[in-house]
Amino acid sequence: MRAVLVTRTGTRPEVTEVPDPACPRDGVVVTVTATGVCRSDWHAWMGHDPVELPHVPGHELVGTIREVGPEVTRWQVGERVTAPFVCGCGRCQWCAQGDGQVCPDQTQPGFTGWGSYAEQVALHAADHNLVAVPDGVGDVEAAALGCRFATAYRAVAQHGAARPGDEVAVHGAGGVGLSALLVARALGARVTVVDVAASALELARTLGADAVVDGSGRSPEEVAAEVVAATGGGAHLSLDAYGSVPTARASVLSLRRRGRHVQAGLLLGDQADAALPMDRVVGWELSVHGTHGLAAADYPAMLDLVADGIDLTALVGRVVGLDEAPDALVALGAGAPAGITVVRP
Repeated sequence: MRAVLVTRTGTRPEVTEVPDPACPRDGVVVTVTATGVCRSDWHAWMGHDPVELPHVPGHELVGTIREVGPEVTRWQVGERVTAPFVCGCGRCQWCAQGDGQVCPDQTQPGFTGWGSYAEQVALHAADHNLVAVPDGVGDVEAAALGCRFATAYRAVAQHGAARPGDEVAVHGAGGVGLSALLVARALGARVTVVDVAASALELARTLGADAVVDGSGRSPEEVAAEVVAATGGGAHLSLDAYGSVPTARASVLSLRRRGRHVQAGLLLGDQADAALPMDRVVGWELSVHGTHGLAAADYPAMLDLVADGIDLTALVGRVVGLDEAPDALVALGAGAPAGITVVRP
């Protein structure tokens, strides 16, 4: 099959012929029809989140089952599916209680194994992890569900418990941030979006942001002060949807008393040991949550919310072919483009 192959960290990957994936006994092989280009893939390519080389990135996927392992009972060849970017083992206590996103024996396409920047991808523990894609959701839109939208949904609806009338602040208007904006709006919250790119802020306005804050050249304290003003005293829920020390700090400082901070953006490398204002966390009884994707068991509730009126096409910035995927991945180093880039292999 053809795939994007990374042979050295930080060096532009190439599209080349590689062996077809072997089908796991408890898994499937999927013919990939669309896959998202995500900043998490960029972190792996840069070596911030180390992977074994050579490597095929990609974890936001949709496709059609082409091969089924002998231990699979729920799925058949020809079904259209997606999967969380964290695939649980299906056997441990965390998977049994519906928390496969923190499974200690998890697999991650594009990280623990070769991913979906390819014509085919293998997925493990299919009976536990696969999710049928509704007929009303196209391939390009479904490619956004597996990581960014699912992460945003868990951050806003589950960890963040956003309610009608809540003030929500979103720091970073990339794929996760814009998804969080759509989820929060669908739940009846008012949303303020922070970013450093004018194009990202304009897209946030188009998608329904109630207020935007230009964070370029400003300290976390300055950004937070403007968010507090825009939200009438601070956000009930604030997300770092980008993943950096300044955006994490700004998110916490944007909260009102007893507010909730959710860390959705990855903090890796020299950003991993972020110092948060814990005096504020203690004194104001703030809650700090990490979020790591969404278990397959929680996809039905997310898909119901999408069916109630979220337009996933609004998240897509451009659609490219597999030959353009390497440049799309490398370009993330210059900042996330407005909207999600989707690859059609």
